[in-house]
Amino acid sequence: MLGQWASVVGQQIADHATPTCLDDGVLSVTAESTAWATQLRIMQSQLLAKIAAAVGNGVVTTLKITGPAAPSWRKGPRHIAGRGPRDTYG
Repeated sequence: MLGQWASVVGQQIADHATPTCLDDGVLSVTAESTAWATQLRIMQSQLLAKIAAAVGNGVVTTLKITGPAAPSWRKGPRHIAGRGPRDTYG
């Protein structure tokens, strides 16, 4: 499934989303943006039908679609210890 991704879902989707792992019927897919992740969630039933037609029923039962990892604001030069700006409204 991971090697046939572009031929199964189409080149346009493959350009913006990458399968990361297949574990117990759950295919994890990482999209390049949150907009593409939302679009793939909307198309999830169609994608599962295409995947089932290509590799067989039951191989992939669920898609776990995630967007790109967001930066953490908990560390770095602009992090303030404590609760942050909420402390001033006491």
